[in-house]
Amino acid sequence: MKARVMNQQLQHWQVSIDKDGVAVAVLDRAGESTNALSAALMAELAQILDQFDLYPPKGLIFRSAKPAGFIAGADIGEFAQLDTPEKGRALVARGWDLFNRLAAVKYPTLALVRGHCLGGGLELALACRYILAVDEPGTKLALPEVMLGIFPGWGGMLRLPQRVGPAAALDLMLTGKSLDAKRARNLGLADECVPPRVMEMAAHKLLLSNRPRRPLPFVQKLLAGPLKAVVANGARKQVAKKARPEHYPAPYAIIDLWQKHGGNALAAPAVVDRIIQSPTAKNLLRVFHLQERLKGFGKDGDFVAQHVHVVGAGVMGGDIAAWCALRGLTVTLQDQSVERIAPAIKRAHALFKKKLRDPLRARAAFDRLIPDPAGAGAARADVVIEAIFENVEAKHVLFRSLEPRLKPGAVLATNTSSLRLEDLRTALVRPERLVGIHFFNPVAMMPLVEVVEAAGADPAMVRAACAFVRQIDKLPLPVKSAPGFLVNAVLAPYMLAAMRTVDEGISPETVDEAMLAFGMPMGPIELIDTVGLDIAMAAGEQLAGGAEAPRCLLARVERQQLGKKSGQGFYAWQDGKPVKAAAAAVPPGLAEKLVKPLVDRTQALVRDGVIADAELADAGVIFGTGFAPFTGGPLRHAQQGGA
Repeated sequence: MKARVMNQQLQHWQVSIDKDGVAVAVLDRAGESTNALSAALMAELAQILDQFDLYPPKGLIFRSAKPAGFIAGADIGEFAQLDTPEKGRALVARGWDLFNRLAAVKYPTLALVRGHCLGGGLELALACRYILAVDEPGTKLALPEVMLGIFPGWGGMLRLPQRVGPAAALDLMLTGKSLDAKRARNLGLADECVPPRVMEMAAHKLLLSNRPRRPLPFVQKLLAGPLKAVVANGARKQVAKKARPEHYPAPYAIIDLWQKHGGNALAAPAVVDRIIQSPTAKNLLRVFHLQERLKGFGKDGDFVAQHVHVVGAGVMGGDIAAWCALRGLTVTLQDQSVERIAPAIKRAHALFKKKLRDPLRARAAFDRLIPDPAGAGAARADVVIEAIFENVEAKHVLFRSLEPRLKPGAVLATNTSSLRLEDLRTALVRPERLVGIHFFNPVAMMPLVEVVEAAGADPAMVRAACAFVRQIDKLPLPVKSAPGFLVNAVLAPYMLAAMRTVDEGISPETVDEAMLAFGMPMGPIELIDTVGLDIAMAAGEQLAGGAEAPRCLLARVERQQLGKKSGQGFYAWQDGKPVKAAAAAVPPGLAEKLVKPLVDRTQALVRDGVIADAELADAGVIFGTGFAPFTGGPLRHAQQGGA
C-alpha cells in the first residue's frame, strides 16, 4: 500500500515492496532513453527516503528500467545553466547532502549495476552498502567528471578511496577510465559480480546477508591516513606529465579536495567556483556535446554489419581488421599471401590480449579474424574496405575485381588518405556506391573516422558507412571529397609552419615545447617524425599548394632519415621514443604563429563546404588530431581571441 501511494507521486521512479519487506526502487527517467540525475529525479529520491524514514523496509535495492544501463551520470544539460557561483555550489550540495543521507540509513542498501554506471550514478552506488555488478560487456563503472573539466562532488572523492584505496581511486578519478564488472569486483569497488540470469536472486541474497564489506588492507589504510601526502604528491607528479594546471585545473582540484578536505568540495567553495566557472569546464562541456553530435550520425538508418572484408594487410588494413574483430564482427583479411597477412594477425593477437584481458574473449575475437588470401569473404561481406597502397591504377584493378562479387546493399569503401574518390570510382559500374571510410593511425587509439562523400554519392551508402563506424565504437565525421579531407588538410599547413620555423633557426625541441605548452598532446616536429618524413613530403606536395618543401625536410629525406621508422629524423629514436636536447626559451607568440595556419585552413574548409559547419570542424580537429580540447577546438579558440 505504501509503495502504491508513493508511486502516485513519482514520475521517474517505480517503488515496490516484496513479500520479505525488501523495497526495490526502479529508476526510469520519464521521456528519456537513458537515466541521468536531474534535479527533479533527485527530489523524488529524497521523497522515497522520507517515506522510508517513516516506514523502514528490510532493505532497499536500486536498479534501472533502461536497457542502456544504470545511470549515465548527472544531467549534463543542467551544467550549462550554472552561470553564478551560488548555482554551482547548490548543485554540488544537492548530491552531496542527498547521498550522505542515503549512506546513513539504518537498513541495508544495494545498487544493482547493469550497463553503464557513470559519474553521479556511481556516486549513488557508492552511497549504498553493497554494489552488485552484472557481468556482461556493457557494464562499465567510472567517475569521468575530469573529462568535463569538473570533479565528482557528490561523494565520489570521499567514498571511492574508502572502497578501493586512495591510489587506485585517484587513478580512476584523474583519468576517467572505466572498469568492467570483473575488474570492479577484483578491485573491491563491486562486492560481487554475477551473470544476468541470477542477478535478482543474488542482489536479494547479498542485501540481506549482513555481510561486512571487504576491509582495506593495512597498507591502504596507511596511505589514506598518515601517508596521505605521499599519495597526493605522487598523483600530482603523474598528472603533471600529461596536463598543465593552467589548461586542466580539475585533476589538481580533485587531489587537493581529497587530501585537504576528505573529498568534501563544499568545504572549499572557492575551488568549486573556480572549477565550475572555468573556461576549461565550459569548453570541455562543449566538446562533450560535439562528441554526442558525432555519435548521432548513422542513427537514422537500420544498417547493421555482421561481416567486414578488408583488402590490404599492411599496418592500416591489418589494424582496421583487428579493430572490427575486437568489436564483435566477423572479419576476412585479404592480401597476396598468408605470409603478408601474418604480421597483422600477430598485432591483432596483442591487441585482443591487451584490450579484452579475458583469455576466452580474446580467443573468440581471434577466431573472428580470418586470413583470406583468395578474397572469398568479399562476396559475403556487408562492408568491404580497400586499404592497399596509394596508387590509382592498382585500386582500379582491385575495384573491377571486387564490384561484381559484392552483395546488393554492401558498402564499398576506400581508406585512402590522399587520393580523390572521383578518380578512384571511375573503374566502377556503379560509381555512386564508393565512399571513403578514412581511419587514422594508430587505429585502436584514434577515435575519429572520416566518412567521405564524393559528388553524386548514394546517400544511403554514406548513412550506412556512418552507422558502421558507430557500430565499431568510432566517431563518424561526414566530409566532402577534397584533398586531405579535413584532418590531414589542416595538419599539413601546421606541420609546414613548424618546419619553416626550424629553417629559420629555432630548434625542433623549442618548436615542440611551444606547442606542448599550448596544450597539444605531441609537438609538430615529433609528429612529423612519427608519421614519417617521406609521408610528410608526399602529403606536403599534394596539400601545400605548390609551396617549396622546407630545407630541413628535404635534407633529411635525401639522407634517408625518415623519422621513427628509420631510427633518425629530426630526432634520434631509442626504444620507440625521441631523444631530445633541452628546449631553448620559447619566443613569445610562437605557438599562436604555428596554430594560425591550422585555424585558417579549418575556416576555409568550412567556407568551402568540405565540412558542414564550424562545430563539426572543431569536433573533427579535436578528435582527429588531439588539438587541445580545453580550448574547445581551433575555431572556438579563434573566437576567444587566439590565433
